[in-house]
Amino acid sequence: MKKSIFLLFVVFSTSQLFGQDMTGSQLLEKAIEYHDPNGNWETFSGNFNVTMETPTKSDRHSIISLDLPNEYFQLHAYQDNISYEYTLETQKCNINFNGHIATEEEKTANKLSCERAIMYQNYYTYLYGLPMKLKDAGTIIHEKVALKKFKEKNYLVLKVSYEKEVGEDTWYFYFDPSTYAMEVYQFYHEEEKNDGEFILLSGVEIVNGIKMPKKRAWYYNKGEKYLGTDFLSVGQRYD
Repeated sequence: MKKSIFLLFVVFSTSQLFGQDMTGSQLLEKAIEYHDPNGNWETFSGNFNVTMETPTKSDRHSIISLDLPNEYFQLHAYQDNISYEYTLETQKCNINFNGHIATEEEKTANKLSCERAIMYQNYYTYLYGLPMKLKDAGTIIHEKVALKKFKEKNYLVLKVSYEKEVGEDTWYFYFDPSTYAMEVYQFYHEEEKNDGEFILLSGVEIVNGIKMPKKRAWYYNKGEKYLGTDFLSVGQRYD
């Protein structure tokens, strides 16, 4: 009898440890509590630097400035002795090229546009605002939390999809079961085709009190082909 009670206790404790009784919404709250304990993301105003390394190109260095309350975004990037700068402030869009206002010819030749500026704004705000950005309108949190082994480690996995006007991809976010730190995320355009990518996160950089992953290594889901790595830093500039 005592042995049966002990086994039942072990099973119950293991279930609790790996979040089997936790809903997706609860897991998200735990993850946000880890990454943004003081709720700083909503009023984020600051700068950070990202160096992108890829196997076939030279490094691209970027300085990102965000002021969410004032709807301000600026990206200053340079690669191969060419620099460009996008600035979005409420409804205004400015594009600089090599230190001056970009001409129409320079915009065309270098694929510079306000549409591209908005794409970069959404990209950096989403990725570096995770997991807090999963509270945005149009995000569908699937309440069933999965326990999955990925790269020899067990994770609590949160499935996320989006309303059609927001996005069509399906995302999976992998959280450490003990700390709720986000360590992997993965997305699919069409999951049955195993397309899309997975991203391995490592290290921590504190930006305005928010724990952001210092290193993001990108791979295709199919074949696990390596694509590149982003390195986050603060307190330095590249110009």
